[in-house]
Amino acid sequence: MGSNSEVYLFDEVAKHNHKKDCWIIISGKVYDVTPFLEEHPGGDEVLLLAVEKDATDDFNDVGHSDSAREQMEKYYVGKVDTSTIPAQPNYKLPPQAAAPAEQSSGLVVKLLQFLLPLLILGAAFALQYYNKK
Repeated sequence: MGSNSEVYLFDEVAKHNHKKDCWIIISGKVYDVTPFLEEHPGGDEVLLLAVEKDATDDFNDVGHSDSAREQMEKYYVGKVDTSTIPAQPNYKLPPQAAAPAEQSSGLVVKLLQFLLPLLILGAAFALQYYNKK
């Protein structure tokens, strides 16, 4: 890890949000990943989507290897003052809003489970009937 122990405000880090100047926050640490953009196995778009927020969950969800975690230390530039990071928005639908869609799709599935075998059976009888003529 670099010897730089500078502490940045979230707004300062968020300004570094494009291909020529890209900083990300992971586990309270700030990384300047600009030189790594072209080398990143997932492409530069993945890293650019991680700017202007705390990307810890995104990073952990991918399941990076130990060597990837070691490699990122060379991009370390400091820490972020975690009290300045805005709360992440919650994009989950409330249960009431999701329920009608689940009910209607469940009805369609049940209807198809009933009708599909009848259609197949009807087609088999029709083929048998026309083949006898």
